[in-house]
Amino acid sequence: MPDPEVDSTPPKRKSRLPVAVAVTLVVVLGGAGSWFWMNSPGSTNASAGSSSVAYTVPLETFVVNLSGGEHGYLRVGIALGLSRAPQHKDDLPVALTRDTILSVLSAVKAEQLAQPDGKSKLKAELLQALKERAPQLGVEDVYFTEFLVQQ
Repeated sequence: MPDPEVDSTPPKRKSRLPVAVAVTLVVVLGGAGSWFWMNSPGSTNASAGSSSVAYTVPLETFVVNLSGGEHGYLRVGIALGLSRAPQHKDDLPVALTRDTILSVLSAVKAEQLAQPDGKSKLKAELLQALKERAPQLGVEDVYFTEFLVQQ
């Protein structure tokens, strides 16, 4: 007679189907969500600010003395939105670009930057100066990546 405490029936196999379905569902929904997030109009990419910006060039930080009677300075990080990507890194006239930007920045007064629209006016001046002095760059927008005024 078999021992009543020992079960001779084979153990039931647990189905892995629900786990596989759940994992597949998570992967598919995650992939679809990522695709929609990356392709949504609100996503941040090089062309988020302007439809004609194809390439963004970050420049080294600028530090300039502000004009006027006060002893203040401006520290600003700038990236340029270009209409086309340069073929080679050497295609960017860095010296001309930095000189143009420094010329505009050093003429700014601290009072101008304290105005509500001071930064937007400065951006417009920078954009205009770059379009005039370096039209080969195809600058379409100017982005401030850092902005500090010390008075």
